[in-house]
Amino acid sequence: MSKNKNTKSLTQELVPFWQSNWPELDRVFDNFKRDFERTFTSFPSLTLPSMPKISHASCDIIDDGDKFRVKVDVPGVKKDEIKLNITENSVEVSAEHKKEEEEKKKNFVRKERSQVSYYRILPLPERVDSSKVSAKLTDGILNITLQKTNPTQKQNKRSISVQ
Repeated sequence: MSKNKNTKSLTQELVPFWQSNWPELDRVFDNFKRDFERTFTSFPSLTLPSMPKISHASCDIIDDGDKFRVKVDVPGVKKDEIKLNITENSVEVSAEHKKEEEEKKKNFVRKERSQVSYYRILPLPERVDSSKVSAKLTDGILNITLQKTNPTQKQNKRSISVQ
């Protein structure tokens, strides 16, 4: 009986406290949350160096029968920053642009760097003549023309109405 009496007394002491003081408990947690947030906002902010951003360049490959036309999006890149490698059945495009900015003011120096990279290997469905390739960069789009070694006839298209 003594064990049962101790358990009952403990239960009677705790239950009335928690049931009657829920608003107090909410206030305690709100204060804890506020203090916790205040503590972390007082730390100095750390800016870590950013990693180079490697983008997957969007591209289109158009078959013109005797040649392929490839359009690759490489915004923000200059033509001397592009590397283009051609094999008989693929096109490899890589580009890297680095930008560095410095601003000096009264007792203040800010220096920012950014870097963007593009890389893509495009397999071609037919062989091309790597000696007959031209490439031109216009408004962030790299246009590549590749002559086929064995041109295929352009197939005639026939329009079909959909019902």
